[in-house]
Amino acid sequence: MNDWLLALHSSTETVGIALVSAQAPLSEARVLCRTMGRALTNALPSLLEEVLPTSEWSGIRRLAVATGPGGFTGTRLTVVLARTLAQQLQCPLDGLSSFALMAPRLQLELPAEQRGEPFSIVQVLPRRGRVAGRYQVRDGWNRDNATCAEMDLRELKVPVLLQAAEQPAPEVTMAVDVACDVLQLLRCCQDRHSRHASGPWDPVLPIYPTSPVGSV
Repeated sequence: MNDWLLALHSSTETVGIALVSAQAPLSEARVLCRTMGRALTNALPSLLEEVLPTSEWSGIRRLAVATGPGGFTGTRLTVVLARTLAQQLQCPLDGLSSFALMAPRLQLELPAEQRGEPFSIVQVLPRRGRVAGRYQVRDGWNRDNATCAEMDLRELKVPVLLQAAEQPAPEVTMAVDVACDVLQLLRCCQDRHSRHASGPWDPVLPIYPTSPVGSV
């Protein structure tokens, strides 16, 4: 039986699952991306089985999950699944925000002189305001690989709801690319596995900058 590293991302209506052998390069990863919407509630276990049969789940050695911000139900489902698997399999779990995962590719939208400096990723929420996180990514990371090494990516501030007067700069607009971002998540999982980093499951929780049940 192989030892597996598994990444789960469902902060949008598209779910992403990425899997690689713990001994293999990231280029050999299996990636599944599928738009599910509300159907994800009942389909998530079967989607995971498409990538990794249930009989192989005991071989999972480390998990990583996108913690949002994103859709309430989708984010919650994968975080709960990841926490449950990590607890039952007694393996490490890494939680990373969906904004942190997109930071390396969005950094490339900045003017050349601003790359490598702190910047904000901003999402406009209809009728609720603006959510932003703050990031710093090593300039030139993309010359080395298609994904950014964990050591080259820093989340300076987790995504939160901005006050009306707050204007972070420089800023880029949040842009979803689940196929890229779930692979970035798997890269971080792989990096942490290689250095035997701790990964307790209990602190890994969804990020909800605004209340899922009404006014903030």
